[in-house]
Amino acid sequence: MKHTIKNEFLTVSVVEKGAELHSILGSDGTEYLWQGDPKYWSDRALNIFPYVARLTEGKYSLDGQLHEMAIHGLAPYADFRPVSNDGQVMVLEMTDNAETWAQYPRHFAFRIIYALKGNVLETTYEVENRDDRPMYFGLGGHPGFNVPLVPGKRFEDYRLRFAEPCQPRHVGFNEACFVTGDHKPFRLENDRDLNLDHHLFDDDAIVLDSMARQVTLETDGDPHRITVTFPQMRYLGLWHWPRTDAPYICIEPWCSLPSRAGQIAVFEEQEDLIALPAGQVYRNTWTIQVN
Repeated sequence: MKHTIKNEFLTVSVVEKGAELHSILGSDGTEYLWQGDPKYWSDRALNIFPYVARLTEGKYSLDGQLHEMAIHGLAPYADFRPVSNDGQVMVLEMTDNAETWAQYPRHFAFRIIYALKGNVLETTYEVENRDDRPMYFGLGGHPGFNVPLVPGKRFEDYRLRFAEPCQPRHVGFNEACFVTGDHKPFRLENDRDLNLDHHLFDDDAIVLDSMARQVTLETDGDPHRITVTFPQMRYLGLWHWPRTDAPYICIEPWCSLPSRAGQIAVFEEQEDLIALPAGQVYRNTWTIQVN
């Protein structure tokens, strides 16, 4: 089932499966969100919880026991329950059940709050630890955006511009998309700009750290642009389906990284996972601003 919030600037639609965004429509009719063409990528804007991307052998250790979990955790495959919707703010929630427990043995509630504030869509992830033990988890966003945003432009006409000069590091991955620890400097034009080219993604995603935590998708000669701001996220993934001419880009704020190459992740020891004590609530807010 689809749910909608709306104001004078934006109409935003969300489905219950994965609490996934399905449309970010501007008042002039511009669709900013990728619409899920299966030729390239059938999803649109995954929500990631409780683990970002891949686990080595699809497994991890928690409480001294091995468990299996799919790519990007539980949230993309779960049916979220609508909690409230006042027309401009909606709340959806997933909670643990027998199916989630088999993969992630913790009692929890994971809520996603979408709120419109002018031309900004605010997304808040809220994790409530309902267990008597600490929770260890990662989370992040995986929205795809149409490129180009208007007729007459090409993918290569666009750039990603960081809000301030920075010298990011390119997180090292092997061919199977696991972390190697071999991080290298990632060059930006004028320490701010990344000009888009399909070949950027020939080796899959680009994942950065040590970058400014706001980035804008834009092109010369057109006012339409998208700004993603993620103050609580340490990493930024950039991606489209490798070795294609896919007309979109995913701008993915992450709080943690996938498993290390050749190592089964131990959740209690992975330093970039969030450790949430029993009975506590964690919140993380990031935004999409459109013009």
